[in-house]
Amino acid sequence: MKAMYYDAFEKMPEIRTLPDPAPTENGVVIKIEATGLCRSDWHGWMGHDPDIRLPHVPGHELAGTIAATGRGVLRYRIGDRVTVPFVSGCGRCFECSSGNSQVCEAQFQPGFTHWGSFAEYVAIDFAEQNLVHLPETMDFATAASLGCRFATSFRAVVDQARVKGGEWVAVHGCGGVGLSAIMIAAALGANPIAIDISEEKLAFARTLGAVATINGRETEDVAGAVRELTRGGAHVSLDALGSPVTCFNSIKNLRRRGRHVQVGLMLAEQATPQIPMAQVIGHELEIYGSHGMQAWRYDAMLAMITAGKLNPKALIGREISLEEAAPALAAMDRATDLGISVITRF
Repeated sequence: MKAMYYDAFEKMPEIRTLPDPAPTENGVVIKIEATGLCRSDWHGWMGHDPDIRLPHVPGHELAGTIAATGRGVLRYRIGDRVTVPFVSGCGRCFECSSGNSQVCEAQFQPGFTHWGSFAEYVAIDFAEQNLVHLPETMDFATAASLGCRFATSFRAVVDQARVKGGEWVAVHGCGGVGLSAIMIAAALGANPIAIDISEEKLAFARTLGAVATINGRETEDVAGAVRELTRGGAHVSLDALGSPVTCFNSIKNLRRRGRHVQVGLMLAEQATPQIPMAQVIGHELEIYGSHGMQAWRYDAMLAMITAGKLNPKALIGREISLEEAAPALAAMDRATDLGISVITRF
């Protein structure tokens, strides 16, 4: 198979021909039709993720058709159109048994713990617990865009933040995660506020449902601006970027008994941000993490997409080839692309 490959961190990835994978007894091999390019892949390439062992094939937002199955797989057949959460559960531990495979004690992450989907084929373990059938009406590029950013935002907004109609929702960072969160919050009847340093991204956020925008580069006190706009602070705030500044502002801009959800990854030197703890205590704030979404929760998200209440396809910026993805991955920390890049040509 053709795949993106690197054998050293921060070294430009190469496109190589590698052996085709084979399914484990409880796994499948998926022929990749589309796979999203995500900032998490950049973190892995930089060496920020301790689970990655070199050499490596990245990629974790995927959609395709099943090409081979292990003998223990009964619910899925060759030719089925599927996707998979980027955090896949073992199906046996306490967390999986309680329905929380997104924090599985023995989790499997294609593109991180194992070789990923920047390839013509990828092997997925624990298929019965983790695969998701795709609606026939959904194209593969849209399906791939769900795998990390959109599904993660859905759980963050719907399950972790418990957003309700009429609430103010501040979203810090208008990349793929943030724009997804704005669309989902608006679909729930909330009032999303988009915060970013790019006027182009803020304008795009308004088309997705943001009722107000704040340019962090031009606003000295972002948290104060949110509190003034909302007359007391946001009910819910999400750090969709993952930086000490956006994390602090997201907590600081909450009203009393508000909910902060940390969605953006904070790794390496940014892993221990400053938190206004006196406000957390005095205002009884709630702070949550959000890490992917369980396979069984995809039904609710897919139902809203099928009904036309959510349109993740609007978030896709461009479709690229596997060869084009290598330099794009290396430049993700400097990228200014509007929308998600998806690999659809192998």
